[in-house]
Amino acid sequence: MSNDAQGVDERPPGPDGLPILGTQLAFLRDPYGFMTETAREYGDVVHWRDPGGDVYQLNHPDYIEHVLVQHNENYVKGDEFQNVLGPITGNGILNSEGEVWRRNRHRIQPAFHPDRIREYAEMMVEFTEDALETWTDGEIRHVHEDMMAVTLKIVARALFGADVDDHVDAVGSALETFMDATENLPHLALPPSIPTPARRRIKRARRELDDVVYRLIEERRANPTDHDVISKLLEGEEGKAMSTEQIRDEVVTLLLAGHETTALALTLTFYLLSRNPAPEETLLAELEAVLDGRPPTMADVSDLAYTETVIRESMRLYPPVPGIVREPVKPDVIGGYEIPAGATVRMHQWVVHRDPRWYDDPLAFRPERWTDEMESDLPKLAYFPFAAGPRRCIGDRFAMLEAQLILAAVYRRYHLELVPGTDLDLMATITARPKHEIPMIVHER
Repeated sequence: MSNDAQGVDERPPGPDGLPILGTQLAFLRDPYGFMTETAREYGDVVHWRDPGGDVYQLNHPDYIEHVLVQHNENYVKGDEFQNVLGPITGNGILNSEGEVWRRNRHRIQPAFHPDRIREYAEMMVEFTEDALETWTDGEIRHVHEDMMAVTLKIVARALFGADVDDHVDAVGSALETFMDATENLPHLALPPSIPTPARRRIKRARRELDDVVYRLIEERRANPTDHDVISKLLEGEEGKAMSTEQIRDEVVTLLLAGHETTALALTLTFYLLSRNPAPEETLLAELEAVLDGRPPTMADVSDLAYTETVIRESMRLYPPVPGIVREPVKPDVIGGYEIPAGATVRMHQWVVHRDPRWYDDPLAFRPERWTDEMESDLPKLAYFPFAAGPRRCIGDRFAMLEAQLILAAVYRRYHLELVPGTDLDLMATITARPKHEIPMIVHER
């Protein structure tokens, strides 16, 4: 599909909303249902209004590619994104724009070079094995909490050269408080200047997180290394040193993005495997054939092809980041419709990844669907868990390697059984985080 060069229409179809509030309440009450139903009912470009103005939902991969790749220079993160994430991450690379974003991404990029990522593999497995030593056959584990702790330790050691064992609870609690507060209805609906209880909780969470982060920065300032991210940021570039506050923003961004999404991907993969015995059996057969009872290593990764497809299929059904927002700087035309400057443009992985036009039996968990032939037939952005274009997730390779190794390490030792009666209820703010723990009974193999 391509943009209609003739006969530009001013507004695409979409749901009618309430006076002033528009459709915001409907979206916030059931975001996944709302985004799915609007796509099904109104097509590939949908319009609605909320108190912030016009919203355009794009549901076709070509249109999403238009925004994220082909015309990315015309699109910024925008006020909605900044209002939600800015209070905790400040002006880190998730939020920043223009020269600040380009300079700081360039400084951080070496930590995610493929050669460096391969060096992290042994440590990823080591931390996972240490965590599994605390599991007891037959006990109930809160697996999301477990994965958050493991991935936090991994990202802190890999990127900052730091051990955060003494700070896991503090950092985890602060991030948990922040993520829960971002789903609060008044926080999302009211102007940022109004001091709601949720915003007060976010400020407290930021102070708790800053206590740890500023300590990490000062430790690296006193004892820099040749390769960790904080030391590189402290070095500055071309005689321009970064402020401590800017370094703090980058560190918090990497802590949040570097462990939250991978932990979610693993938790939701455990959930899917517990409900689908056949893929777990195939996974176990691969692990037995490749690992023969030992922990995985970097050398095994290329042979763990099915393990990788399990992760990919999990992130298709339950993308850790369920949607992306942008704002056009200048007016644009997409799908024959005019998109005004400053409007909110929403692109939902949740919707596109479950579209029957691209995926046969889209709600089924079928890792075996990921064949070379299937991928070659997919539109380029029918699958985009890490976004796309220049703002694609900087740590995508790191996250995939980490998820693959942790999944292999866990399932070679344990079968995870979902506690009967457990429902999956996901938030839909920054990430698709479970509203409640997902308890699992762990069975030693």
